[in-house]
Amino acid sequence: MPKVLSIGICNPPTIIDKDSSTKFVRDLFKEQIPDIHRMLKIFENGGIRKRHISENLSWYGEEHSFEEKNNTYIEKSIKFGVKAINNCLNSNFLKVPVPIDEISAFIFISSTGIATPSIEARIMNQLDFSPHTKRIPIWGLGCAGGAAGLARAFEYCKAYPTAKVIVLAIELCSLTFQKSDLSKSNLIGTSLFADGVACACVIGDDVDWKEFSNNSVLPSIIDSQSTLMKNSEDVMGWSVKNNGLHVIFSKDIPTIVRTWLRGNVELLLEKHSMSLNNIQHFVAHPGGKKVLDAYETSLSFPPTMTKVSRQVLSEYGNMSSATIIYVLKEFMEADIGENGEIGLLAALGPGFSSEILLIQWGN
Repeated sequence: MPKVLSIGICNPPTIIDKDSSTKFVRDLFKEQIPDIHRMLKIFENGGIRKRHISENLSWYGEEHSFEEKNNTYIEKSIKFGVKAINNCLNSNFLKVPVPIDEISAFIFISSTGIATPSIEARIMNQLDFSPHTKRIPIWGLGCAGGAAGLARAFEYCKAYPTAKVIVLAIELCSLTFQKSDLSKSNLIGTSLFADGVACACVIGDDVDWKEFSNNSVLPSIIDSQSTLMKNSEDVMGWSVKNNGLHVIFSKDIPTIVRTWLRGNVELLLEKHSMSLNNIQHFVAHPGGKKVLDAYETSLSFPPTMTKVSRQVLSEYGNMSSATIIYVLKEFMEADIGENGEIGLLAALGPGFSSEILLIQWGN
């Protein structure tokens, strides 16, 4: 079974805590939104202690065109992406670095900016990749993108057992902030979203992982499943307007998670003669506090199963696709998962959709 060998991250430089982000939004919107003090409770109750963003906080109080925001996205994505890849291929998970010219495929994930040539091509011009590395850019999967990227890497390594594949998720959500958007969705997005960059290296069965790894066991991917809910485009996503990307959030998301997710998970588990009782570890994308609560209700999991995801949410916020890789990194750093233990990795995104992976720790 293909394994996740290493993970590296790059945190953008500016850190904002709950108090500073709340004050920023209050000062910016107090004249335009009469009940702003009531709305600010979402910052207080969201379970997020601090976040990383790409620019100084004052930058977000100024007007920026879509072109300026997107050019900033491209510039920062290249800079942060190079760091995350280097951190992944030279991480503490490894005894020896993974040679970058041995990377067979480069899967790039994002939903917060656009570029052609795509970001991975621009990064490949700055690092010593083989010119024959397969480029697989994937755009628009939102919070589900990181899980989908791991699933596509799993499938690639199943087809090519000698492969070493990197999945790079770059989400600079803060650059999509709309200072003139007075909608509740914009305020919710502002309370949740953050910037983060994460890279994972996935290897095929014919790669000698013990030559590289410092870990005694690694998470192996057994199977994956993608599910699209029909006619649900208005649940989550972007509305593209002249001044950029405006977030779409349905208030029904927690309810959808509670009523829709369990059947998808059980369908995947049944293929492997398993049930939810077999799941010992839950690697969950922390879309928000209410989403994590809905996961627990839907899957009948105790709060201990979402502890790591809640910690990541508290320290980093919701970094869209990159967040699930941050959560998996926490599992690997803490050496959570003994030989043979089963885990479920899950993320939800626009469409409305789910991406779930069945994983097993092994040596």
